[in-house]
Amino acid sequence: MIIKNGYIIDPLNKREGVFDILISGSKIKKVAKNIQEKGEEIIDAKNKIVAPGLIDMHVHLREPGREDIETVARGTRAAISGGITSVCSMPNTLPPIDDAKIVKHLNNIIKKEALANVFVVGAITSGRSGRKLVDMANMKKEGAIALSDDGSSVQDEHVMFEAVKKAKENDILLISHCENKNISKNGVVNEGMIATKLGLRGIPKRAEYEFIERDINLAKKAKTKIHIAHVSCKESVNIIRKAKKDGINITTESAPHYFSLDESACVTYDTRTKMNPPLRSVEDIEAIKEGLKDGTLDAIASDHAPHGKHEKEIEFDFAAFGIIGLETSLSLAIMNLIDGKKIPWKKLIELMSTNPAGILGLKQKGNLSEESDADIVIIDPEKKWTYTKDSILSKSKNSPFIGWTLKGLATDAVVGGKIVMKNRKII
Repeated sequence: MIIKNGYIIDPLNKREGVFDILISGSKIKKVAKNIQEKGEEIIDAKNKIVAPGLIDMHVHLREPGREDIETVARGTRAAISGGITSVCSMPNTLPPIDDAKIVKHLNNIIKKEALANVFVVGAITSGRSGRKLVDMANMKKEGAIALSDDGSSVQDEHVMFEAVKKAKENDILLISHCENKNISKNGVVNEGMIATKLGLRGIPKRAEYEFIERDINLAKKAKTKIHIAHVSCKESVNIIRKAKKDGINITTESAPHYFSLDESACVTYDTRTKMNPPLRSVEDIEAIKEGLKDGTLDAIASDHAPHGKHEKEIEFDFAAFGIIGLETSLSLAIMNLIDGKKIPWKKLIELMSTNPAGILGLKQKGNLSEESDADIVIIDPEKKWTYTKDSILSKSKNSPFIGWTLKGLATDAVVGGKIVMKNRKII
């Protein structure tokens, strides 16, 4: 297969410009101008961007146990539609992914059903209860790429410190959901004027940034790395920036909704705007954008969180937290960060592909090097499209962006040398 005439953006190799890509089997064989070899399949990418397939570090595929709202099959189709060729599947499933047998079971489903690459994230503690650590060695042996109690935070500092040390021993990444439940309690929106106006319980930013500070200190104490999920506020960005300057080994992510929407989106009591952490202030949005620009924040991840109608179409107080995001992440990033004059395309590909690959230790992904995996996305950067309920490939429809006109769209995708989407048609 040859991808011809595309504008290549490959941050790892510091390569940008019009090149062809020759693919043989599952690998990239050559990147050069005017490749003359014959290809069984030719993809003309003229006037389009060709980049390493996007990697989403934070996705809820809900399998096993909640196949009514998402599955590996449907979730990975949604990912491909969004230009995402690899996802990390988070462990808040039923049962939680807290045992090597469940990791094996999920990997068997992935082998049969997944259209994109899926990497399993196991739980840190049994039942995600924050008390007893899982058997990290066996989880890793069975294929877990990282560990997280996402959706719950490990509240006990001593348990979290043991987790950090054990993760170091087993050389496995910890992904921390930083939320002090003693502070956030039963809050449902960001604490402030909007919460007061709506008569809804607020979640103080302190619930997030105090635990970010705690986990940074634990990583420093253990002399190891930690990854912090879904950063949402200015104070968190400032704490992380200082920690990185001090040489502490941390990586971080934020999500497109934290730089696309502020808390005022909640004023209609639309439960599709209810998420955890909550939407913050305009000032926080600017801080997230600056953090992505200057390298304080390392990755953009969707935190794709499907929910059914019965979980969302109820009173705001009782509705589930979370929104879907696989199909809109790329466009929202293009509109808010590139068109918003915050970052260039090279930086966006770093945030959505190269950096996640580095954080996860996926050396064969996130780049267009010869002999790397042929996971490639082709993007039409100017394409305008409307995100409609009927067009959504995820099993769930809980997105506040339905009805929006978006810009920038993945048109073609290759996973492991196989075309999985061509001219927007998923194969």
